[in-house]
Amino acid sequence: MSLLDTLAGIVGPAHCLAGADRGPFVVEGRTPCVVVFPGTVEEASLVVAAAAAAGVPVIPWGGGTQMGLGAPPRDGAVVVATRRLARVVEHEPADLTATVEAGITLDGLQAALGARGQWLSLDPPLPGRATLGGALATNASGPRRYLYGTARDLVIGLRVVGADGALVRSGGKVVKNVAGYDLNKLYIGSLGTLGLIVEVTVKLRPRPEADRACWATFGDVPAAAAAVREVMASDLLPHSIELLDAGATAASAHGTGLVAAGAGAALVLGFDGLPATVTWQLGAAERLLRGAGATRVAVLDDATAARALAVVRDMPVTAPEPLALARVGVLPAQVGRYAQEAAAAVREAGLGLLAAAHAGSGIVRLALTPGGEGRGVPTTVKTLARLRAEARTLGGHFLVEWAPLAVKEEIAVWDPPGPAVRLMERIKAQLDPKGILNPGRFVGGI
Repeated sequence: MSLLDTLAGIVGPAHCLAGADRGPFVVEGRTPCVVVFPGTVEEASLVVAAAAAAGVPVIPWGGGTQMGLGAPPRDGAVVVATRRLARVVEHEPADLTATVEAGITLDGLQAALGARGQWLSLDPPLPGRATLGGALATNASGPRRYLYGTARDLVIGLRVVGADGALVRSGGKVVKNVAGYDLNKLYIGSLGTLGLIVEVTVKLRPRPEADRACWATFGDVPAAAAAVREVMASDLLPHSIELLDAGATAASAHGTGLVAAGAGAALVLGFDGLPATVTWQLGAAERLLRGAGATRVAVLDDATAARALAVVRDMPVTAPEPLALARVGVLPAQVGRYAQEAAAAVREAGLGLLAAAHAGSGIVRLALTPGGEGRGVPTTVKTLARLRAEARTLGGHFLVEWAPLAVKEEIAVWDPPGPAVRLMERIKAQLDPKGILNPGRFVGGI
């Protein structure tokens, strides 16, 4: 019996794609031999076991929003798409926990939790498509990480399909689960190279009664960065501190109807909680930003605030026709300096730039766009190399989040691995000795 027949026998022929329908699942010219949509955790386990027995690599696929992350995948692999694994298994409002299948989208999860007045404080880009499992595998986060942390702070239990198809549990279903090493943190951010995440237990919060924002424009990035430092040193407690360069400011204004004429930078501050508290914080933020030299400050109504927070969350992933996307991590105090250096490098290359920073967390996201002069692969590669060098000069790290294959063939996606990669290789060898799970895509070719 062929592998295709075996897989069709597990999930049903209607849930296997083996012909031209595989087109949407081609990544960087690599075509899977079959795309499988398991409908239960047990089916996912059997699918991985069958692929492993045949010696065929497995590529996990959630919403597909970050499939360009990492080195190119193997050709002829089995794609295991999790979109049918989208059930809320258990929701305990009194305990502020929920157990859900990993293929549920973030928007779908928030809607289900919101019906009981709760939410998950994780806001990666494109939540209408991004799945919870995919967000964990890539350790994706958004603006609210400044106040609420990342996935590693929110997950208390996982069910994972191992490289041999075995179902493995880590953590538990209660918050006070502290015995032994926290294996959840091992799987989160491992890009599916250690296991296929199929079920997640998370800590929840009561849904805030108010969620508002203010928008401020500045003459340039240094002025906006100085205002960020004042915000962080103040008594304000924002959930988001987003710094946008001129390109991102213009794009945000276009997407929200906000005024940004002539602005060289902008800040978006988000606040949530009790209405009276949020109103006070917005008033204090407005006064602080005006005193910090903002050229324009607007306290946004509920609808406009929701749009603005969504637009900056998704930026610059939504940049039209980017040449490459990158993510940089530096100290929060260095965000403004790095954004300036990036702007100079891109300008000298004749390219365009959109830069959006989770300024309080030190995360800068970049989109290189076609400029008036340069747009070819050599220019893109040279510019990315310079942007990486600038980040490393500041003691930071640099990741090419997305780029065409021609660019990836000329520049490493990941920074050079340090000594820790040896430990990572040993863990991979223990958990996946045959190299079945998403091989070659992670740091150091893991």
